[in-house]
Amino acid sequence: MVTFLPAGDTGLVVEFGDAIDPTINEQVMDLDAAIRAEPPEGVVETVPTFRSVLIHFDPLRTSAESLSESVRALIGSRSARTMKSRHWKVPVCYEAEHAPDLHDVAERSGLTPDDVVAMHSGRAYRVYMIGFVPGYPYMGDLDERLVLPRREDPRTRVPVGAVAIATSLTAIYPVESPGGWHLIGATPIRLFDPGDTPPALFSPGDKVSFQPVDSRRFERIRDEAAKGIYTPEYQEIAS
Repeated sequence: MVTFLPAGDTGLVVEFGDAIDPTINEQVMDLDAAIRAEPPEGVVETVPTFRSVLIHFDPLRTSAESLSESVRALIGSRSARTMKSRHWKVPVCYEAEHAPDLHDVAERSGLTPDDVVAMHSGRAYRVYMIGFVPGYPYMGDLDERLVLPRREDPRTRVPVGAVAIATSLTAIYPVESPGGWHLIGATPIRLFDPGDTPPALFSPGDKVSFQPVDSRRFERIRDEAAKGIYTPEYQEIAS
């Protein structure tokens, strides 16, 4: 069931459900693409999330009621999904200097550190949304054996490139920031550059697979990325 909710005087939220679910997220992506392809009168910007689309609008050009009618007609449309998503291959170093929480995660999960690495790097993750800080990808879904609540003592500084897990999700910190997720590795690639178009490397609907690398390979890739001569591997996939 689709629900329309007001978000102040200039926002409209279109909700497709109450769970983190690939099918729900596909509906979100379809509507976001449809609005971007044929924006109803007054639409300023759309913000897709796990399970909803926030639509910012100009109240001098439209109303929430009028916009709701226009948007309802677009729900279910896939004609606008012309851009292909990408399946990224992301190098990650899971060695101790880059993975301060790996042993704790393993102990709490009843696993070995090698088990955690194998499980985390053994599947492809869906980029559900970008948020928190610029370029931060919320990706799911984790192996059920790795599902843990957030840390009780969040860090005030998490380094750029840290790979983390919490609840059913995994993520990469694109910039240094506070964070309460469990750090189990790090990637040397850059996820956000304001000079790029688009500035965020990943987009909602993309897939991400993690490829373990040792510290020596990590340093080489980081140097190449800093010089702008490293491009992460990816394949285009059908949306």
